[in-house]
Amino acid sequence: MRQYPHPDRQQITLTGVLYGLSDPTRLQIVKMLARQPEVTCKEFCLEISKSTQSHHFKVLRDTGIMYTRLEGTQHYNSLRREDLDDRFPNLLAAILQGAEQEV
Repeated sequence: MRQYPHPDRQQITLTGVLYGLSDPTRLQIVKMLARQPEVTCKEFCLEISKSTQSHHFKVLRDTGIMYTRLEGTQHYNSLRREDLDDRFPNLLAAILQGAEQEV
């Protein structure tokens, strides 16, 4: 079964994380992942095309923000909170708190 590549914890960079979180759609995805342990692709209620959604998921995986595991035909997505907190303590919490205040 095909698996997606994910960077190792030590390969996650600050510039990559900030880039991954710089897009409002990706930030919306991360906010949802922060509230639930795992979310399938179908559970995201994004008003964008499937190809655009796939692009955003790829950016989040490539930057080390999100982990995707495959089980049958389902894609289960989760936030790599532990890895991000290890690399950049409190960064994710600060960004999520700031994003909530923008609403």
